[in-house]
Amino acid sequence: MGRPPQILACSGIVHPPGDLPPERLGDQIGQAMRLAEVARPRVCYIATAVGDQRPYIDRWYERASRYRPADLTHLELFVRPNVPDTAAHLLKQDVVFVSGGSVVNLLAVWRAHRLDEILRECWDKGVVLAGRSAGSLCRHSGGVTDSFGDSLSVLDDGLGFLPFSNGVHDDLPDQPRRARYRQAVADGLLPAGHATEDGVGLHYVGTHLHRALAVLPGRRAWHVRPDRVTAIEAELRLP
Repeated sequence: MGRPPQILACSGIVHPPGDLPPERLGDQIGQAMRLAEVARPRVCYIATAVGDQRPYIDRWYERASRYRPADLTHLELFVRPNVPDTAAHLLKQDVVFVSGGSVVNLLAVWRAHRLDEILRECWDKGVVLAGRSAGSLCRHSGGVTDSFGDSLSVLDDGLGFLPFSNGVHDDLPDQPRRARYRQAVADGLLPAGHATEDGVGLHYVGTHLHRALAVLPGRRAWHVRPDRVTAIEAELRLP
């Protein structure tokens, strides 16, 4: 395809500002399409993290269709794959976009279906790997998650495409994600990494953080190390 390996690892918008039109909630899908740099991208949605629930899939089609002409598909794994050859289907995409939800369940099901290996091959071949929340965290070495219950637990067995940890929903008001993630890094439970506030995505080229992209003004990313936390200004880049 001629594209370098790219990942857009995002925090979705859990609490939209009151003046944000509903149609803007899919803007990170549009950002991922733009990174593919083709006139009509082939984009596949994977909603394993929410158990392939149909309302999530239908809503994604509705949002994704607003940005540009594209060939949209989705991959279901429950109760069995909805395509005859999972690897062939994903390898012909320009973008694979992964939903939020339970990153623990996502990793278990993907490994059972060899999607960890297949998506690694897609990434190596230039397919843009994008996603929100669980779809961000899964690409990294680990982070903190509420997949096991209401409390936040350390997850240290992510796919590891990126050799960093990841904090998502860093500004979420009803969970202490910011403090828990930073403490896990400081305690050596997780390697240094990057956190994103809602509406911000980390754009990696290869394993290098190229920039942070936002779809909401005033939001930031953070470089989190054991001894220091540094703000990363995000470019406001609408699709």
